[in-house]
Amino acid sequence: MDNTTDRRALGKGINALIPLKEAVHEEKITFLAIEKIKPNPYQPREDFEPQSLEELTQSIREKGVIQPILVRQSGEQYELIAGERRFRAATALKLKEIPVIIKNVDDRDSLELSLIENIQRQNLNPVEEARAYHYLIEKYQLTQDEVSDVLGKSRATVANVLRLLKLPMEIQDEIKKGRISFAHGRALLEVEDINKQRRLVQEIIAKSLSVRELESLIKTNRSRKTRPLPAAQIGDPYVVALEERLQQFLATKIRITRKKKRGHILIEFYSQEDLERIIHTIQGAGKQ
Repeated sequence: MDNTTDRRALGKGINALIPLKEAVHEEKITFLAIEKIKPNPYQPREDFEPQSLEELTQSIREKGVIQPILVRQSGEQYELIAGERRFRAATALKLKEIPVIIKNVDDRDSLELSLIENIQRQNLNPVEEARAYHYLIEKYQLTQDEVSDVLGKSRATVANVLRLLKLPMEIQDEIKKGRISFAHGRALLEVEDINKQRRLVQEIIAKSLSVRELESLIKTNRSRKTRPLPAAQIGDPYVVALEERLQQFLATKIRITRKKKRGHILIEFYSQEDLERIIHTIQGAGKQ
């Protein structure tokens, strides 16, 4: 199977490239010493769930590696293309060799193949998927249409996944951890203020808000923002400016009440973790 055939098959998924039943006839399955195989620098998956990896390790301990991994030659060694979980499990078991299929592909094809396998197996979280799409676009000057063709995804899906990269890194991390969903992240993108996005994330986690509840909350907040305040509720410009500075610094809602020379500051938090974050922020500022 040459590279032209590979290119035509990419959008059809990994099984179109290396169906196991046909692999024996089309491409030879061989065994390589594990020490000759090195990790894939283009691996789009960043997090490997320990329990799932342990279950796979136990399965390989009992039955061996049933499905070969995919590699390409790199000098005197071989570089992993797809099958990193099997490779890690075999390494943990200190197996001497592992079944492989050797393919002659370039860097771009290596990333595409790895992406396809992970996406088909639903191994990538949305943020990892978004970063892999972005890498393809930046590294190889692809358009979103080309990425969607290569991976067999709709352009709208690719565009929506890529939009997650506009969220702050800490919110992307919450999606990676599974504490908020892709749909939550997409709804948060409708909020322009980054600090408001952060506060909403804390509410999602603390109150276990559904996507619909989050969308309703965003809509309600937007309506309040557009409603003009009565003159009696318009605060001292100096106090308002202080509130805004503190809100930006602490990434939470602040209210300052002032009566002559006295008053108080109300700092909102939405979970124990949020409270600790605020305290650490204040303590860190005091040490500067």
